[in-house]
Amino acid sequence: MSNPIDTKVISKLAEILDKTNLTELEYEDEACRITLSRQNSGVATTVYTPALAPAPAQQSAPTAPAPIETSAVSAPTETDYANSPDAVKSPMVGVVYLSSDPNSGNYVNVGDTVASGDTVCLIEAMKTFNPVKAHKGGRVTKILVESGDPVEYGAPLIVIE
Repeated sequence: MSNPIDTKVISKLAEILDKTNLTELEYEDEACRITLSRQNSGVATTVYTPALAPAPAQQSAPTAPAPIETSAVSAPTETDYANSPDAVKSPMVGVVYLSSDPNSGNYVNVGDTVASGDTVCLIEAMKTFNPVKAHKGGRVTKILVESGDPVEYGAPLIVIE
């Protein structure tokens, strides 16, 4: 009996892998184990391994199904913003917030014009909220994170062109 691949789980894992800039992510439950890893090319590879059920006593040797590799679930082929001079990058490790509180609007939205030094988001580190400022003036063309996402030092957050 084969286990169906839950594409929603794989899609969500690929989204997490992309947003957090991790290089590998593994998910396992009683039915399967899914490993996603990012190669230097930025493309994620997914390996799905069904969990093996215990063999009945009358079978001589169980055969394990081969892992299925798929590139259908891959990281988006968008521009790599890690080295872009247009990207506002995280100055520290922490959790990013796009607004000052859940009931307020975002500091910036796609299409907004910002000036150099404007606050574009907050990063919480060690229970302290640190404002992240625009490094240049321009128009916000892309927001690469969502509120509550963990971010690493140097991770691209927002693109200003």
